This record gives sequence, C-alpha cells and structure tokens, in this order.
Amino acid sequence: MPDLPDPFHEELDPNDYRPGIGVMLLNKDNHVFVGQRRDNAIDAWQMPQGGIDPNEDIEKAMWRELHEEIGVTHNHAYILDRSHDWIYYDLPEELKGTLWGGEFLGQRQIWFALKFVGQEDDIDIHHHEHPEFSQWKWVAPETLTDLIVPFKQLLYQQILDQFDAHL
Repeated sequence: MPDLPDPFHEELDPNDYRPGIGVMLLNKDNHVFVGQRRDNAIDAWQMPQGGIDPNEDIEKAMWRELHEEIGVTHNHAYILDRSHDWIYYDLPEELKGTLWGGEFLGQRQIWFALKFVGQEDDIDIHHHEHPEFSQWKWVAPETLTDLIVPFKQLLYQQILDQFDAHL
C-alpha cells in the first residue's frame, strides 16, 4: 500500500487539499454501495464522494453529491454517523498535475455513514447528465479495500475503522 499522510497530521496544510465529502451507504444487510468509475482504465470501484462547493454546508454537500451520483435523497437514507475530523489522502504523482487543475496534492474529506431505506430502483446512476458510474453493486465491507484504486486503500481502511460500530 502507498504511504499516505496521517489523517490527523498537524503539519498538513488544509489549503493544499481539496475539501470533499464521502458516503458509506449501507443496505439492510450492512453491505456497502460501490459504483464502478466510468473514467478509469482499471477496474476501480468506489463509494460516492465529491467536492464541497465554496461556502457550502458539509451535510448539504453530502446530500447533493449523493443525489447527483446515484439519485438517492434524504427520503431514501438517514445519517448514522460522520467522521470526527477530516481524513486526508494524497494523489499519486502522475495525477497531481492533472486533477482539479493541478491545484491540490489530494483531498481532505468528511465521511458519512448512511442507512439506505429505499428500494433498489431508487438508485439511479444514470439520471445525471454526466454519470460517474457505469454500474453499481452492494459489497461486504471487508472487500472495500480490494476494490478501490491503490492510493485510496488506506483512506478506505480508516473509514471502515471509524464506522466499525455500524457494520
């Protein structure tokens, strides 16, 4: 696994990291929603996540991103928990100059654990003009780190550790 910054490392400058949110959406069996990214050449799956707009409330950003990416709203899920602090990850060197205009070293994210109470057909990964995922599935939590791109494996392990009580 690549070396990533300690998520609570005091020497990291938050301005070097794009602010974002992430969602661990759990179904009734406590399996986790993952989508297969459309823009990745490798078989990469991930949980919904995205940026926080300037002056946007973190929780509102989470609901906005969840709806944009998979069509789920507060009518289909409720919040179980959220990360206590920002969790950081660094981009690999080959992506630092290309993603987000080369402005950031990586992302700092607040993660939410949500319980999905909707129906399977409430999930719609194709409703947005620019869909992020080509397909989706529910997976056992212990498989998450094997499905994500290598540079996010530590991030996903930290998320699993934070939300362990809900799994």
